[in-house]
Amino acid sequence: MKQYIIILLTAMLIASCQEKKQTEIRWVHSKTIALADVNPIGIAQGEKGIWLSDGDRNRLVLIDNSGVVLNTIDSLDRPMHIASEGEMLVIPQYGNDEILRFRESEKEIVRTWDSLDAPAGVAIKGAEIAIADFYNNKVHYTENSSDWITFGKEGKADGDFYYPTDVHLTESNIWVADAYNNRLQVFDKKGNHLKTIGEDQKMNAATGIFVSDTNAYTTDFENDRVLVFDLEGSLKQVLDTDISKPTDLIIIDEVLYVTNYKGKSLSVYTQQEVEISSQEGHDTHNDHHDHEDHKD
Repeated sequence: MKQYIIILLTAMLIASCQEKKQTEIRWVHSKTIALADVNPIGIAQGEKGIWLSDGDRNRLVLIDNSGVVLNTIDSLDRPMHIASEGEMLVIPQYGNDEILRFRESEKEIVRTWDSLDAPAGVAIKGAEIAIADFYNNKVHYTENSSDWITFGKEGKADGDFYYPTDVHLTESNIWVADAYNNRLQVFDKKGNHLKTIGEDQKMNAATGIFVSDTNAYTTDFENDRVLVFDLEGSLKQVLDTDISKPTDLIIIDEVLYVTNYKGKSLSVYTQQEVEISSQEGHDTHNDHHDHEDHKD
């Protein structure tokens, strides 16, 4: 009888543990792509590869998915957080306060209604353009590539900036990486402040931003990590495997690429179904607990 009770209790314990198991789709580090002589700052999707801005060498490079350089655009002046659409690249030049449209060998300067002082990031969506104006602590936006609005000033309050470095356009909103206020901010397309995200996460330089249909991503430069929020601002995941001074990020074909400025590399993450306990499901998750590291 005693042996039967022990067996029964063991079975109940196993069943209880199984009931607590659940799965969740999470970003997991897949590999790291080494970049020879490239300190990447910005990243954008190209038709034939991935474009990276290498501000230290005043150029853009086009790489394949193994890091081999396929093409180079030289003679720039410290290009930063770039954007692309089809064959067109939009390049903010931090060094000479200009924004370039670049298609094949054709170059055109984007004219705004206000002067720029070290533009650090751009975003495009059709005829729309947004610019993060670093030293002016402003964002410039046009819905038609010609009529501009400008909003923001130096400060800590909602709607103020302290050196914005990157922007992202969605259907309805303008998202801003407010780098040295250590947060993200969201505005409508008239420049009205809607929400502030990430102030409770102790970020140290929120340098890059990417927004998907469900999540907002930012690089936390000095803390060597990427933070993943839902669109309401709740933290969902922290990515920190093989990340070294990250500056920007992008999702291409369901793969997340993170630029590592110091590491001269791209950290590559893919989504995987991960088994978690019911208690873990209530906690923010760091990616490095689920896998072995792989490096190219």
